[in-house]
Amino acid sequence: MRMTLPGSFDAFKAKQKPTKNLEKGDRKATAIAIAAQKGGVGKTTTSVSLGAALARYCDKKVLIVDLDPQAHVNIALRDMVEMGGGALSDVFADQTGMEVDEIATHTKIEDLRITPMDPGLLQTEDRLAARMGKEMVLKRALEVTRTHYDVIILDCPPNVGNLTINALVACDHVLIPSSATALAMAGVSGLMTTVHEVQEQLNPELNVLGMVLTQVDGRNSTTNKAILELLQDSWGELLMPVQIGVSNSLARAQLAGQDIYAYDSNCRGAEQYRALAECLLERV
Repeated sequence: MRMTLPGSFDAFKAKQKPTKNLEKGDRKATAIAIAAQKGGVGKTTTSVSLGAALARYCDKKVLIVDLDPQAHVNIALRDMVEMGGGALSDVFADQTGMEVDEIATHTKIEDLRITPMDPGLLQTEDRLAARMGKEMVLKRALEVTRTHYDVIILDCPPNVGNLTINALVACDHVLIPSSATALAMAGVSGLMTTVHEVQEQLNPELNVLGMVLTQVDGRNSTTNKAILELLQDSWGELLMPVQIGVSNSLARAQLAGQDIYAYDSNCRGAEQYRALAECLLERV
């Protein structure tokens, strides 16, 4: 039998192992990264609307982790976010076992929590570059947090940097929103390349949940049909059956700082995101 001697390297490692401050819960969250290589494709709208739909209508306890230094999740929900919480950048900098749920804050939606606005994430992106095991930081910081939620949504920055890689390593699934434009389509291809590399090297359990077409303008039926056929040829079953149309209500809800269901629960965008939430639950 192997023994651990005083002063040995094993004893040193045991002393250095972080102790989790957060007690375990009785849940087992599914973590979904919402990622896009290009901005302006409805990524944060999708994160916020899905999180709200899952919490309001699907009886799920949800955490949205705002990994974007621009804090678009917090801006979109500013009228719904309660005071409190801490900085996610502190979780990334911490090496004592700090958990994401320790800095999360409540919203006016009973079963929805989010991580607060944190401009410090901009420096986190650079600081992670020099850290050993930098790709695994978020995964470790969600170990116990997962036991307190049913679904964790990771809203990624609109690029493939260290924060996005952390999300892809920490999550079970990735959902890719894209508008129906040539540039957005190119961004999907680039992101898929990164996803495959993460699957091969860092997270073999990572599953591509699908690609959801956003900002679909119903007036351009001919163009939409051509793009849809192209996408089906390229992505097949990965293309989500639910599409998100252009919606003034979605834009106005963000201006009001509310989720779409607080602002206008009967509008087309609200119905489409509710259908997308149900579709996701069937796939996970």
